[in-house]
Amino acid sequence: MASDEGSVRVDSWIWSVRLTKTRSMASSACRAGHVRVNGERVKPAHTVRPGDEVRLRHAGRDRIVVVSRIVRKRVGAPVAVECYVDNSPPAPPREHTVPIGLRDRGAGRPTKRDRREMERLRGMPGGLG
Repeated sequence: MASDEGSVRVDSWIWSVRLTKTRSMASSACRAGHVRVNGERVKPAHTVRPGDEVRLRHAGRDRIVVVSRIVRKRVGAPVAVECYVDNSPPAPPREHTVPIGLRDRGAGRPTKRDRREMERLRGMPGGLG
């Protein structure tokens, strides 16, 4: 299941170590230019080897990992953590993230008044006040 020699596709490795939920998401991230190996944008078929630095922009967060072990199949979370060294910056605290306005289920479309109130809360131009 895991080996310390050889190479594997970058999209497959990103999925195998659980940095993305699906392999197609990893492949799409590569095609969109969100994956860099040793500082260069790569295609999904690019190979990674132990010692390579993989940078992934996913879910609004940068993940910077150094490949320490090659895996060809998806592995469990405890094993996945052993396959890379995580050099990612810490995630921002929850109180610093922008809250998303949620509406009650079944409330329908927001009225013009509701929309202006949401814009005012977000600090967007166009809200009356």
